[in-house]
Amino acid sequence: MNILNIILAITPVVLLIVLLGFLKVSGDKSAFITLIVTILIASFGFDFSLKSIGFSMIYGTLKAIFPIILIIITAIYSYNVVVFTKKMEVLKFQFSNISTDKTIQVLLLTWGFGGLLEGMAGFGTAVAIPAAILIGLGYKPLFSALVSLLSNSVPTAFGAVGVPVKAIAVEIGYENLTGLGTEVVLQLIPLMIIIPFIIVTLTDSTLKSLPKNILLSLVVGGVSIAVQYFSVLYIGVETPAILGSIASIIVIVIWGKMTAKKDANSTLEKKTNAAIINAWSVYGLILLFIIGTSPLFDSFRTFLQSISATPITLTINGIDKTVKIFWLTDGGILIFLGTFLGGLLQGATTKDLFSVLWKSILQLKKTYITVISLIILSTIMDFSGMIPVLGLALAAATGTFYPLFAPAIGCLGAFLTGSDTSSNILFGKLQANVAHQIGAEPSWFAAANTVGATGGKIISPQSIAIATSACGQQGKEGEIMKKALPYALFYIFVAGLMVYFFGK
Repeated sequence: MNILNIILAITPVVLLIVLLGFLKVSGDKSAFITLIVTILIASFGFDFSLKSIGFSMIYGTLKAIFPIILIIITAIYSYNVVVFTKKMEVLKFQFSNISTDKTIQVLLLTWGFGGLLEGMAGFGTAVAIPAAILIGLGYKPLFSALVSLLSNSVPTAFGAVGVPVKAIAVEIGYENLTGLGTEVVLQLIPLMIIIPFIIVTLTDSTLKSLPKNILLSLVVGGVSIAVQYFSVLYIGVETPAILGSIASIIVIVIWGKMTAKKDANSTLEKKTNAAIINAWSVYGLILLFIIGTSPLFDSFRTFLQSISATPITLTINGIDKTVKIFWLTDGGILIFLGTFLGGLLQGATTKDLFSVLWKSILQLKKTYITVISLIILSTIMDFSGMIPVLGLALAAATGTFYPLFAPAIGCLGAFLTGSDTSSNILFGKLQANVAHQIGAEPSWFAAANTVGATGGKIISPQSIAIATSACGQQGKEGEIMKKALPYALFYIFVAGLMVYFFGK
């Protein structure tokens, strides 16, 4: 590894940040320009063959469509259907009935409902759906995007039923999932309080609300910490994000009911239970399908995948890589089914629902370019050796202070790939090797990579593309990134302190 390789490897990262954050170039153009530069660097700087580049583009496109783009389309579709059937007005009533306090509404949707979606499905659902609902409730688009990105940080450590933790355990050859999971929770402790506090403060930043915001964050964060810790300890790494989010939802709803102010001069319109259930049918069915086909019901999920798998294998740089499309358990397909059936229950016709679907597909044209370009970019950087070069360079540069920067490596991986799991696969072995070299515990650094990756999700261009698409703000990706960047840096700083001072 030489200095030229490091400069070449970091060029796409710097270029993307400059284009998005400083030159304010739209997401689709920024991603496409950076992709072209990455191809040239991989080809001439890392001897990555044109054949491998071609297969990387195919592989990246498939990964982008299944499941990310499919989830984006269907998540927007679910929102558009609820608006079309006019059930969004009932949902607004429901949230107002829980509490007219906007901090309660926003925290319930992002930290609670969003965390639940992340725990069960992941892959963008926890950003797209809460952001779209917030827009429907009247919140500003950029605010909705930012709080949805912030909330989709902590839960991703155990997202998609614990996949990130399982992935890095395999990478480092560590069989004690309970031990690794508890280390992840321990490193996340301050962040489980800080992130809810940031969300409620962004919602209501008045000085008089500060004591309430602090107390609410402590209560919700404390419940999240306790439930996630005991979930890992007594159930497994599959459930912390799910059970922690359910517990948070319960606490937030109780808090909202207890602190709700009664206005004697106005009465809320009465809604029957049947009307409320019908209004929630789209999202209720989506949750039902996602839970029913999740690894929590492994035998049923395995059966569905065995009869609906379409594997596509490509050889890239001498390595066989397979994209498996599971038509009956894919997140995007499940969201579509829940939305379509829910739409029928809400009174829409089949013709109406396909019309709304087509409009949803058309409104996201720029998003397709953005996401596909970013996934191909990260794929080429991975297979050509650019991402490992960056990780090794950071490890070498930090020396004895490496524990402070261990989460930053995980953050880098998630920033580039848009995935906690992918970051763990990319840098899991690196973290374990460095731990051995400095006499630290490999599992503690593996947990640090996982936690750092959750911070990287906040500013990942892929996550930002999902958020801007959900909020109808395509072209403003740079503005979102600039707003989110300080929070992500603070997040990684806190994580670094936890790793450094409480390490083994």
